[in-house]
Amino acid sequence: MPASTTTSLQAWLTLSMLDGVGPLTLTRLLQHFPDPARALDADLLTLQSLGLRPAALDIIQRHQQGDAALGAGLEAVNFWLQQPDCQVLCLNSADYPAQLRRIADPPPLLYLQGNAQLLHEPQLAMVGSRHPGPHGAATARQFARSFAESGLVVTSGMALGIDGACHQGALDAGGETIAVWGTGLNNCYPKRHGALARAIVDQGGLLVSEQPPDAAAHAGQFPRRNRIISGLSLGTLVVEASLNSGSLITARLALEQNREVFAMPGSIHSAQARGCHQLLREGAHLVETVRDVLEVLRLPLLAAIEAQPEPGDIAGQSAPASPLWPLIDHNPVSVDWLGEQSRLPVERVMQELMELELDGRIQHTPHGYSRLS
Repeated sequence: MPASTTTSLQAWLTLSMLDGVGPLTLTRLLQHFPDPARALDADLLTLQSLGLRPAALDIIQRHQQGDAALGAGLEAVNFWLQQPDCQVLCLNSADYPAQLRRIADPPPLLYLQGNAQLLHEPQLAMVGSRHPGPHGAATARQFARSFAESGLVVTSGMALGIDGACHQGALDAGGETIAVWGTGLNNCYPKRHGALARAIVDQGGLLVSEQPPDAAAHAGQFPRRNRIISGLSLGTLVVEASLNSGSLITARLALEQNREVFAMPGSIHSAQARGCHQLLREGAHLVETVRDVLEVLRLPLLAAIEAQPEPGDIAGQSAPASPLWPLIDHNPVSVDWLGEQSRLPVERVMQELMELELDGRIQHTPHGYSRLS
């Protein structure tokens, strides 16, 4: 019989559906009762001895007295479990990811859609601002692509900005990515990432949540989701973040979980770089290339380093032959400055810039021309 239909799992699902029985209570019960069905039938004194709150004691007793309305959500979960590639893992399951089990507060239940085997593959968490600067998203996408090509699973939180770019970069490479949601897997948040979520599953990736499938978005769920992102991964790379970014929560959780923390430097004039600079001052590994991460993680993936493009190359393409390319970096420069440095006439400079822009190598900003990657 599939794990999703076992009596044991049904008992845990029932408990998780009871208002007042949160993750901490569920974990406490899980640690005490080898057979979770016994938790539903336990007497009041036994439950009190476990230190359960009065609200949890009351709700379990009401369930024992036959209050059928308490289990209304169970039917919806069981319907969801009949959908393709959907399953639930309990903390005491042999298939529960070992990396996540070792954190201080692992989620008692994991709702999964997609390729669950990815939970046991080496992962790198990539996170960052929901409102990245002009280069942040492009950089995140490029690095995620390279990590995926190296064999790492890219894990992120499905948010707008850097998170979405990381998932997309892994997909660009035909690689594997895990999206950890703060909502139930029937409620994509943000909604504009619905197509991205479908692509992740269709291309062999995985969606993960500790919330029941129909759970809506609540602010408090997203910081708790971050411990799963970092807990599944060998390390966390912050691509771009302000000082009040939720990405710093993920980085600090990674430190508490004894995982590696990486950060990319940025412009001293950019508020979106200050969070990364703070992490670097606190001892995070500075990242300028894919090699910087792979060498710290010391995995067999190091064999793939030589296949990585040089910084500034796009997805393995060679550097453009344009004489202006060496003069353009991520800090915008003007046409006049490029003319002075290259000693080319303005007409030639404009022609070279147009070709580089058409090739997707540079962009024109209000402050001048700069690289896209």
